[in-house]
Amino acid sequence: MKHFAFRTNVSILRELKISSRLSTECLRKVLQYFGHIARKDGGNLERLIVTGKVDGKRPRGRSPIRWSDQIRFALDSTVHSALHTARDRNKWKNIIRSKVMTQGGHDPQH
Repeated sequence: MKHFAFRTNVSILRELKISSRLSTECLRKVLQYFGHIARKDGGNLERLIVTGKVDGKRPRGRSPIRWSDQIRFALDSTVHSALHTARDRNKWKNIIRSKVMTQGGHDPQH
């Protein structure tokens, strides 16, 4: 393939027999881990890190992208609502499937 040939990302992914993009897999893993944390008992460090905020000033520079920001953006809901929803494992798996396909997935047939 020549470097100046016009090719779509989807056609290249199809040719390489890759069924999903890296960003799609990352989103899926973030949401799966969030569900795992949400189903744990309330007093664990991971849940505090995902839901809590740290006091003090942050260093100058680019704004950090926090876990809570990723969850809010991916699900179009609050973290509190997502924590409540993730307690039901089957419902959470269905949400992950639907969100990953609408936000990052591609149909290899097209």
